[in-house]
Amino acid sequence: MKKLIFLTAILLVVIGCKTNKNITTNPKTASTIIKIAVGDINDTQKIKAYELGKRVLMTCNTSKFKPFTPDEATPSVIQNTTQERLTKTCQRFRQYYGTFEDLKLIEAYTIKSDNSIIFRYKALYSKNVANKELRVTMTSTNKVSSIKSLDWNDTININ
Repeated sequence: MKKLIFLTAILLVVIGCKTNKNITTNPKTASTIIKIAVGDINDTQKIKAYELGKRVLMTCNTSKFKPFTPDEATPSVIQNTTQERLTKTCQRFRQYYGTFEDLKLIEAYTIKSDNSIIFRYKALYSKNVANKELRVTMTSTNKVSSIKSLDWNDTININ
């Protein structure tokens, strides 16, 4: 009787481990994001993503921001990218990282579900305290759908 209970317990643990493994693996999100060669991206889209990303970070140097137009960005980006919010962020960035210098395109990813492209730039500052990333997401209609500043990590985490 003890052997039967012991074997049942082991069997339940093994089944539980396999079930947990299947729940944590999400093949849908893993397959929809694909790294693409930077050379394969339309030059117009690369230039637009660079210019719009640089415009945001140059605000830290000039304290002036030209708001995005509906042709350049989605309504949510236009609403969230205000002079006041940028000023608050720029004060912290300038104090810690120094003057913004330039963006360097490192890699790009395409999201197959909506044909948008994520551009990953290393943001170059006068102080080499930390590596910063500027992530610019462009829709299939060449509008910015998100701009995010993060600490640089060699692996991409879309969440």
